[in-house]
Amino acid sequence: MASKASTITYKVSSPADLRNVVLVGSAGSGKTTLYENLLKARIAGYRGEKEDPERAAALALASISNNDVVINLIDAPGHPDFAGELRAALRASDAAVFVVSAADGVDASAQMLWNECRKANKPCAVVLTKLDAEDADFDSAVENVRAAFGDGVHPAYIPLTDAKGTIIGNLSLLSRRAHDYSAGERVARDATADEVTVIENFRGDYVESIITEAEDEELMESYLMEEDIPNSTMVDSVMKAMYHGTFFPVLPVLGNGVGIEELIGLIERGFPTPLRRRLRSIADMKGDPTELGDIDPAAPLVGQVIRTSTDPFAGRLSMVRIFNGTLKADSQVQIAGQKGLFGLYVDEHHPDHVETERIGQFQVIQGTEMVARSSAVAGEIVLLPKLTKAETADTISSSDNPLVIEPWPTPTPLLPIALQAATRNDEDKLATALNRLTVEDSSVLLQRSEGTDQLLIWTMGQAHKDLVMNRIKDRYSVNVTEVPVKVALRETFIAPAQATGSHKKQSGGHGQFGVCHIRVEPLPRGAGFEFVDEVVGGAVPRQYIPSVEKGIRSQLEKGTISGNPMVDVKVILDDGKSHPVDSSDMAFQTAGQLALKEAATADKVALLEPLDDVTVTVADEFLGTVMTDISNRRGQVLGNDQGEPGTTVVRALVPQSELARYAIDLRGLAKGSGTFTRSFHGYELMPPAAAAEIIKAAQAKG
Repeated sequence: MASKASTITYKVSSPADLRNVVLVGSAGSGKTTLYENLLKARIAGYRGEKEDPERAAALALASISNNDVVINLIDAPGHPDFAGELRAALRASDAAVFVVSAADGVDASAQMLWNECRKANKPCAVVLTKLDAEDADFDSAVENVRAAFGDGVHPAYIPLTDAKGTIIGNLSLLSRRAHDYSAGERVARDATADEVTVIENFRGDYVESIITEAEDEELMESYLMEEDIPNSTMVDSVMKAMYHGTFFPVLPVLGNGVGIEELIGLIERGFPTPLRRRLRSIADMKGDPTELGDIDPAAPLVGQVIRTSTDPFAGRLSMVRIFNGTLKADSQVQIAGQKGLFGLYVDEHHPDHVETERIGQFQVIQGTEMVARSSAVAGEIVLLPKLTKAETADTISSSDNPLVIEPWPTPTPLLPIALQAATRNDEDKLATALNRLTVEDSSVLLQRSEGTDQLLIWTMGQAHKDLVMNRIKDRYSVNVTEVPVKVALRETFIAPAQATGSHKKQSGGHGQFGVCHIRVEPLPRGAGFEFVDEVVGGAVPRQYIPSVEKGIRSQLEKGTISGNPMVDVKVILDDGKSHPVDSSDMAFQTAGQLALKEAATADKVALLEPLDDVTVTVADEFLGTVMTDISNRRGQVLGNDQGEPGTTVVRALVPQSELARYAIDLRGLAKGSGTFTRSFHGYELMPPAAAAEIIKAAQAKG
């Protein structure tokens, strides 16, 4: 937490008193500096946050006040590895401030973040930072943002400069006032004649866009009749225009604080209140769609867990956005995680559940401090300690009128880690650590790999992987090492073969005797195993034929030349020998195993490797690079389709062994513009050279 700030008391009596705002921007955009400056502008003694990897990976919550309006500020991570935190922050907020560096423009990472805001249909204002950097230009920056984000981008303020060209404030297009920060504090004054001329160059388009997007017919008629529209009316219309999510006012804000007051004013007067929030998908406990109704503190309670943090000593702390009703201490609530009701994938480590818990004392954030509260109304964001059964995206609702809010989509982690604990004690501690990690971070997926039995931890990328490893080692004191991720290979016959398995042992007394002759034939991919009995004349007694099959099945599981299971084969038992005394079930099991191994010569058996269906979405300028890389990974490009404007979707089959680091590599190849999905396709023959190396290594191990 930041350095101690003076204790602040904010009073919230109605959702109209609140603004919930998320700050969004890519790394290096100046977003965190903006967040810090917003807090410094309203919190006496606030000196900022310390650099911390945990801080950069999680959303941060603080609050400020302006004219009795409480503004909850959520600083969302800008790194694409932490898109899950951004989506949670978008659910908690009612509007967004999107931060773009005027010096760098809209890069691929910023475009992806913007797309997340649009998918959430979030009202947005755009803040241009770093306008004081060399070669930065306001007009060019606005055009760059408009080209990337659409025609709804319009300046609300333009920079005010001194005689040397230094930005010292801004000019308001609506009020035609100048805000001058050159004296160290903002001084508002009427614009000069020259400044008004500059304002009028921008004002017409801005006013017309507000009226158009506000969808106010009377206001439009007044505008078309060239009537004088009061500034207060236009300010009120900004909120209406922003609410529809197609109008994006632009503000210049510098790192030295120039423009901060105008941004706070826009948030207060132009951003929607919680009273206008409508959730897209909500259901009753039977899964039948319903509506939240009017936002009212007197309505039944409905809230959602936005984030869950864990501490080895303090336990869980749940951040909850209240969407309707009032949360009261010492009340009983229902906690429900019901992804299945909405047709979503249900992870075995996060099963659907319905629980009842009693709410104890809870906190809200005032400034940067946690303050105890006994009640909170719709629109507020609260911190609930020790909700032992609540997980991120769970719904908290009244026990008398339980509802479920559809969870926001969780990004799919595509970078696997395989870990090995140093000791048995570390294995036990690792299980506890991973359980807590998955509760805290829904972007972490645990999987026990079929075929290799490795415990895989799926992460979003290198930064996310490093964070997870640090938490395991440092927070939970587990001694682990990362080991290579194994791929579940298979063996198969590629040509017919035959062999005899002979097991004869005589060491005095009762011996062992079993001989069987088999033919082996390849089967199509995915056919599995087929056993056929063609024994005639009792060469193998009937009671021992199942023994031969059992022995062959046992050997199939172990493999023959590489230690990998064998699949897609047909084995025909057609002859054998037995002994009236020494033959037994075990003898013929062993004979069956030996027969299969004898038939599995190097020219008859090959390795199969798993392939995934891979779909890559990439900016057109990187298409050639990505397709070449797929070929270098032994992938087969199946085709490509036009995606969103400026992007192409590539479909390919790629060996799983070539995808272990693809989440990292693709980001580098496409400079952050590439995303991909993968799903299991099936098994295909591995190239002989690659297979030979694996077989050689397996045989060297014995």
